[in-house]
Amino acid sequence: MSTAAIIPAAGLGLRLGGENYKAFREVGGDSLLVHAVRGLKAATAADLVCFVVAVPPGFEESVAKELEPYAGAARLLVVPGGAERPDSVRAALDVVPTEGIDCILVHDAARAFVPAEVVERVVAAVRGGAPAVVPAVAVTDTIKRVSATGEVVDTPDRSTLVAVQTPQGFEPGVLRRAHAAGIVGATDDAMMCERLGVPVMTVEGSQDAFKVTRPQDLLLAEALLAERRLG
Repeated sequence: MSTAAIIPAAGLGLRLGGENYKAFREVGGDSLLVHAVRGLKAATAADLVCFVVAVPPGFEESVAKELEPYAGAARLLVVPGGAERPDSVRAALDVVPTEGIDCILVHDAARAFVPAEVVERVVAAVRGGAPAVVPAVAVTDTIKRVSATGEVVDTPDRSTLVAVQTPQGFEPGVLRRAHAAGIVGATDDAMMCERLGVPVMTVEGSQDAFKVTRPQDLLLAEALLAERRLG
């Protein structure tokens, strides 16, 4: 059996600034989207046979041409994304093959530098029987829960908290059922599964899988890429 990867890449990324779409911003001469595809492809144990990328409408042809050299033998499909992230994931999910796929990954292009071993851990957990899997790292900051007026309500026990990353992995039927349920307000696909009562398991993530959200994150990404090239 094999894995398919969905990359929703139609978002503007307003907090990042600039005039280009977030996934098209460059680090080390390549777009975040190229780095994301290349990083997933490096996870050879995941057996990735299909990439489905959702991009801003009108960019399908140019993105397909850009990504084709990095997809290798995997099938590459580029589709128009939607106004919100779940819309883009659903548009991509509609064209993921239904035969021969035992794991579907959903990966943010903004987490372009996730190590291959994290991807492989997610896929292995899904193939081991977990219906939904997220990579996670421990929370190091003290977290406060606040009221609408900004008053601190309480301080959760930090030992029970994790920050989740992507790629998130799913048994295909579970992911399709989650998106067919019409759930609103979910911030990621794992949360959709939670709302359906599907257990979501965690595997070890990586600090390298940080999300490029603000301009200073681009500097961190440049430094990480330079370190990898030297190593």
